Amino acid sequence: MARAVTATGWHQARRCAGEAGAPLPPVDVPLREAAGSTLARPLVALSPLPAYDAAAMDGYVVAGTGPWQIVGRILAGDPASPSPLSPGNALEIGTGALVPAGADAVLPYERSTRTGRTVAGEFSPGRHIRRRGEDCPAGQQVLPAGTVVNPVVLGLAASLGHDTLTVHRRPRVGMVITGAELRRIGIPAAGQVRDAIGPMLPGLIRAAGAEPVWEARVTDRPAALVDALLRPDAEVVVVCGATSAGAADHLPGALDTLAARVPVRGVACRPGHPQLFAVLPDGRFVVGLPGNPYAALVAALTLLSPLLGRLAGRAEPQVSTATLAGPVTPHVRDTRLVPVTRLGSLAMPVGHDRPGSLWGAAGADALAVVPPGWTGGEIELLPLPAGPPAAPVTETDRRPDRVFGVPMSP
Repeated sequence: MARAVTATGWHQARRCAGEAGAPLPPVDVPLREAAGSTLARPLVALSPLPAYDAAAMDGYVVAGTGPWQIVGRILAGDPASPSPLSPGNALEIGTGALVPAGADAVLPYERSTRTGRTVAGEFSPGRHIRRRGEDCPAGQQVLPAGTVVNPVVLGLAASLGHDTLTVHRRPRVGMVITGAELRRIGIPAAGQVRDAIGPMLPGLIRAAGAEPVWEARVTDRPAALVDALLRPDAEVVVVCGATSAGAADHLPGALDTLAARVPVRGVACRPGHPQLFAVLPDGRFVVGLPGNPYAALVAALTLLSPLLGRLAGRAEPQVSTATLAGPVTPHVRDTRLVPVTRLGSLAMPVGHDRPGSLWGAAGADALAVVPPGWTGGEIELLPLPAGPPAAPVTETDRRPDRVFGVPMSP
């Protein structure tokens, strides 16, 4: 007899996933490998910024009052430190070059007049000299733990003297795509469907701070799904499809077979109701997504992204709100997730939001979280991940001979 299931409220389900587990242990990684990870310790300046008194303009570094006698030239990267500059003297200088002791200012070329070995002009004391540590002293904490390492953070870390960063290890995610009807290439025949979730999922996983490490495609056989869930080489297994109560929806039964704890069996939202969140006896997590692409996206942002962000050590994102600028019909009992574009304080619904279509979401930058019985007022926005397409999973588990169950044609 089928189990009576009470759907979990959308906010409660998201909170449950986002509070599960603990951030993975810290590791030290080279800068080139840290992008997308999360700082496990505050970023502290190992070197002052600037690291030395530096010229901020091309021109002449001068001492005392002018006109000045030009006694040499210094460029950025010159190996020898210049001798102190005496009053009445000047050095031709390039941007970024080390300013000698005794200098009062840098006189830019465009504000100077040069005659032979003499230069004249007006300046303000200290002008166009970046003093050592004026932007950031050594030892200063510049970013807190929990900061996501993006390209700008990498550049900052390098400028402050770091070769490595201490970050939380990224969660490893195994992806299980179910359904004998799915096709990965070409135009599907009658009774077949192009797989839209498989190409979408790796990017969602990386955007949440994790790494997809394997993909398995299973046919509609319970044993094949159990075998996939038993793989120990990922902290999280995400299963696409097989989450509902149909004849081919074997995930609930597989979780029962494995004695998993299932705190979320369905979420009161539209689309995406048949989604699951489970904890296996060994502490690994399972997230079940519906088989319809837009419903799967909603479920991934509801359960998968908060869970991965937690394991990756990311700080909880701030809630953003907006006023809906178009007609939206709320559901009586469930939260609706509506694709919108943000225009200042307004959110414009883009339409095309049926469960099986990603058209609306592809043209949106957020999902509006419309509560049951909503009658107006500001609503919460759930940002959609942005960025370049993710690289495909290339591990051997994508080879045909590693597919669980019976062989599947492309």
